[in-house]
Amino acid sequence: QVQLVESGGGSVQAGGSLRLSCAVHGYTHSIIYMGWFRQAPGKEREGVAAIDYDGTTSYAESVKGRFTISQDNAKNALYLQMNSLKPEDTAMYYCAADYGGRYLSPLNRNLYNYWGQGTQVTVSS
Repeated sequence: QVQLVESGGGSVQAGGSLRLSCAVHGYTHSIIYMGWFRQAPGKEREGVAAIDYDGTTSYAESVKGRFTISQDNAKNALYLQMNSLKPEDTAMYYCAADYGGRYLSPLNRNLYNYWGQGTQVTVSS
């Protein structure tokens, strides 16, 4: 079992930056994939960025070059650095983790069994 707790959300103006953090608790040794997802009102939850156990990263096209996912295994933490934020980045952001075993894209929400409660990001124009 894994417990995930996000923090770092907030309100910023377009062009600004935020850094999201996800504290990972529980049985972390066998986690294969970790990711950040977001969900705006009335829209489906979408993958933003993911990282696997060997550090390979994946990004949604809409955030490439602006967002960076990273992890600190010593601190059991996952991060999402978000730069050049746009109003369309406004959403609830969720941290996710999984032990693997299914052949799905790391940005596919169906890959993940463990989710945090989310942190709100609001970008104003």
